[in-house]
Amino acid sequence: MAQDKDQDRIEHLLRRRVVEVIGEDSLRQRLASGKPLRIKLGFDPTAPDIHLGHTLTLKKIKEFQDLGHQIVFIVGDYTARVGDPTGKSRTRPMLTEDEVKDNAATYLAQIGKILDVDKAEVRHNSEWFSRMAFADIISLTSKFTVARMIERDDFENRLNEGIDIHMHELLYPMMQAYDSVMVEADVEMGSTDQRFNILAGRELQRKMGHEPQDVMLIGPILVGTDGVRKMSKSLDNYIGIDEPPEEIYGKVMSIPDAVLWDYYLLVTDVDEVEIDNMRDRCGRGEMNPRDAKARLAAEIVTAYHSEEAARQAEGHFRKVFREKGVPDEVPETATAGGVRPVIELLVESGLAGSKSEARRLIAQKGIRVEGEIVDDEAATVEVSAAGRLIQKGKRHFVRVKAK
Repeated sequence: MAQDKDQDRIEHLLRRRVVEVIGEDSLRQRLASGKPLRIKLGFDPTAPDIHLGHTLTLKKIKEFQDLGHQIVFIVGDYTARVGDPTGKSRTRPMLTEDEVKDNAATYLAQIGKILDVDKAEVRHNSEWFSRMAFADIISLTSKFTVARMIERDDFENRLNEGIDIHMHELLYPMMQAYDSVMVEADVEMGSTDQRFNILAGRELQRKMGHEPQDVMLIGPILVGTDGVRKMSKSLDNYIGIDEPPEEIYGKVMSIPDAVLWDYYLLVTDVDEVEIDNMRDRCGRGEMNPRDAKARLAAEIVTAYHSEEAARQAEGHFRKVFREKGVPDEVPETATAGGVRPVIELLVESGLAGSKSEARRLIAQKGIRVEGEIVDDEAATVEVSAAGRLIQKGKRHFVRVKAK
């Protein structure tokens, strides 16, 4: 019976949120042996926030950690300075040491919402790259060919379009591969768009006389709140795990019904049988997809905040969206009183990042003052001590008051 249970766990590890396993027979043998494996996950702290798209790999990592395997986080403080060219049509800007350090601290704090960082082995690849002499770099690059490097779609596309590829970008997959050698990784996992980089690690380990790591590609890639494109902060279609509960809840409720079940499978731990049951009930008209979406929103808020936060976020959503009311708590901004341009108030209150963004919001009829749509970018409003309520879209409210 215990053997059957262990086999079920292995099957679950290899199936949910997994697109491809390279070296599957080897990985099955390693898992069956009962020996703790070294599971590598590298991340470049190029931005301070983690969104739901990042959590697919982290949830899979947690499954391994719960089974007693050793998680090895590699903070790419050196690779982040190069910038991963994956999916990029232009050379990424190189970050400063301070930017990398600040982003890494934020990343680890947010990762701690999903798994136990204290039990993980946290390494910085500056440990080895900062000590490398130029001769060491030549030795590393000799293990790869130019033809192999430019096979990757990103580089091939840029060559065809006449867009520059800089030499330091060619180093990136080699550096990520060398990380696997230095931490003696048994398994490396990452999203499907990391396939080239992760396979480079497997190849380098073999060439340097090490047992090659097995590879788990996690996915499919999560689409953003628009239901079409990959979740990305640059596309403004992301749900950050450190965002306020009301923001997370509202964003989840905005996703198209077509991607509802993908979200359940990829970003929650709800049992697959239960997910299939809900989907069938919705298909038969026995359950409203809106109710399934509300449960999804509550599951996600609970995971990254608490059950109480989820209940409050649900109440906030119901009052603002279903009852068309105003939240009980509205942030306030003190500003100069008198007759003021709405555009200036939008910027001062933080509802818009610039005057040009404020104009765009007004043109899109996305701004209301005291419930009335503002459709003139030259509109003004009188600001008094009592305050005026400004609303952006459906979720964002600010009360501006005279100082």
